Amino acid sequence: MGTEAGTGTVPLPPETRRIGKYELIRELGRGATSVVYKAYDPFQDREVALKAVFPEALGDQEHGRRYRKLFVTEASLAGRLSHPHIVAIYDAVADEDASYIVMEYVDGSTLEPYARVDHLLPLSRVLEIIYKCARALDYAAREGVIHRDIKPANILLSGESDIKISDFGAALNAASDSTQITGVGSPAYMSPEQVREQTLTYQTDIFSLGVVFYQLLTGRLPFLGTNNYSIIYQIINVDPAPPSRFRSEVPAKIDAIVLRMLQKNTADRYQTWGDLAGDLVDVLGGTRVRAREGMPEAEKFDTLRKLDFFRAFSDVELWEVLRLATWRNLSAEAVLIQEGDIGSSFFILASGEVEVRKQGRLLNTLRSGECFGEMAYLGKQKFQRSASVVATTGIVAIEIRAETLPQASELCRHHFNGAFLELLVDRLASANLRLSQLLTERNISVF
Repeated sequence: MGTEAGTGTVPLPPETRRIGKYELIRELGRGATSVVYKAYDPFQDREVALKAVFPEALGDQEHGRRYRKLFVTEASLAGRLSHPHIVAIYDAVADEDASYIVMEYVDGSTLEPYARVDHLLPLSRVLEIIYKCARALDYAAREGVIHRDIKPANILLSGESDIKISDFGAALNAASDSTQITGVGSPAYMSPEQVREQTLTYQTDIFSLGVVFYQLLTGRLPFLGTNNYSIIYQIINVDPAPPSRFRSEVPAKIDAIVLRMLQKNTADRYQTWGDLAGDLVDVLGGTRVRAREGMPEAEKFDTLRKLDFFRAFSDVELWEVLRLATWRNLSAEAVLIQEGDIGSSFFILASGEVEVRKQGRLLNTLRSGECFGEMAYLGKQKFQRSASVVATTGIVAIEIRAETLPQASELCRHHFNGAFLELLVDRLASANLRLSQLLTERNISVF
């Protein structure tokens, strides 16, 4: 796991079974400065990844200060970045006996195997991975953190497209008062402003993610050279060929996104992570239609983000909602709720139109962004439906079972409560207006 970890299993000698309170299970990988173990935290009853720094690395006369700085930077983020696509840092210890960082354990591999020409992922999976990276790095940037070392080795993949960004040791941290060291990062993935050691913003991570994107699409780097100096020259002076030159199935829209991410001038690069994410979702929709696949998580997330019901939810809470929800694509005349039935689900309409009917009479028409069936959440979990809800067009409905909401975080549930309260107030106001109009039509005064 992480920058210096491999995927092999290395047995541990008897004398190295524990570091601090953590029980070591096996070695995952090692590099020049540290070793990473899979370990067990008996206090929290969970598996973790423990990165132990070699004492000789911290004491090295030439590079010791640099290694200490990288360690302190990563350790300072313990508990600070909480996002489903960023490896969580649980604990950090630095003393005379040992210096180590305890992180979330991810059962998977880095993206390195999928950056080879003989092992490329389908376009839709690459787009989904890059989208999730973009959202995670956007979150980090809003927390004042710039990664500065985005590369396949620092992105972990578990399952189909569940990613975690790791190794924030090189990060720029706006909350830190200390001087940041320069010359960190991997040359092949550095932005022009990074190799020039200029002031960096989140746009340097956009460039680096563009290099990763290019590599996952083609199996090759956009800037090639026989040594670091020639690579740096290319980064500063040479425009890369479009990815479609090396993989014919890459459409022009993806070429355009990648090349915009790799613009040398920051004014020509994406100005926000949101702009990048939006373009990725647009292309994902097209690749999904061609591939006849289900809606990707990236497209679902982007849909949630645009719905008024979820405007108070943070990105992290929206990922929670996405994990809890079932997405239903239904044609016109489909019945979502049948009057008299017992149900425990509520729905948010992502697209299309439905009618609310009671005993065959039309009560209301609901459109994209509106919610129905909410009494299953506000009342008893098993609630008798008082009206039917029928699709009048093709619809996409987001279904959430009330009994699954306790799995969500307290803040996520709080936002659901706020959204439902606002919904009820709006509906009460609309009902009062309709009643007032009815009474006026009948020339009845109410005091």
